[in-house]
Amino acid sequence: MEKLSLCLLVIISLSNAFAQTDLSAAMKSRNDFQPFLKREKRERPLFGLSSIFFSGVQDMIGKAFVFPKESENSYVSLTARLTKPLTAFTVCLRVYTDLNRDYSLFSYATKTQYNEILLFRGKTAVYSISVGGADVIFKPHQSSEPMHFCMTWESTSGITELWVDGKPMVRRSLKRGYSLGTQASIILGQEQDAFAGGFEKNQCLVGDIGDVNMWDYVLSPEEINTVYAGGTFSPNVLNWRALRYEMSGEVYVKPQLWP
Repeated sequence: MEKLSLCLLVIISLSNAFAQTDLSAAMKSRNDFQPFLKREKRERPLFGLSSIFFSGVQDMIGKAFVFPKESENSYVSLTARLTKPLTAFTVCLRVYTDLNRDYSLFSYATKTQYNEILLFRGKTAVYSISVGGADVIFKPHQSSEPMHFCMTWESTSGITELWVDGKPMVRRSLKRGYSLGTQASIILGQEQDAFAGGFEKNQCLVGDIGDVNMWDYVLSPEEINTVYAGGTFSPNVLNWRALRYEMSGEVYVKPQLWP
């Protein structure tokens, strides 16, 4: 009986010794990882309203980007498929807003020219198209409904067109012989006063924007009316059906409010 008790004591002592050894090893392992854990915690980004919170390619049919309030850091950045300088373009999009001040609808900037392409609404209800820093003014009708815009430009003649809800404005001309740079920052919701930046709160869009497409040639009047009616012609620069974009700030993707 005494021998049995002695064996039990030896077994218990050995178990305790092994347990303390495992605990010490575990504590050492944890201490070895503490610098890494602290560093990981310190380097983890904080996702606030000024952080990019979506990036990818998506079919945006039936959807719109929603900018619900004024901000200098809410915008959508689009990635275009460009391999050579542009000598013509068509950009079409739809916007729904009740703003009566200045705001940007489409901003295409290069590092040498921040207003390489710009569609901008002024507070006096005029719209300007800028190409290569020069601009022309149009004064279409105003509407409380969602509005559809197509702007076109060609280098050979400089002819610039603005179509609003399927109706053309009187043609203008600017930057004949010019070509547009390809290393572009394309922004929705803000005007760029610097490459991919220089945003101002009083020029931001508050409202919805969708059906954004871009071609590297001028669409015909018949094609523009087809786009206005909901059709498309395989956009080869920006394609709403396969849009590569990043959202930053307070921007949401929601169902379109227009048919």
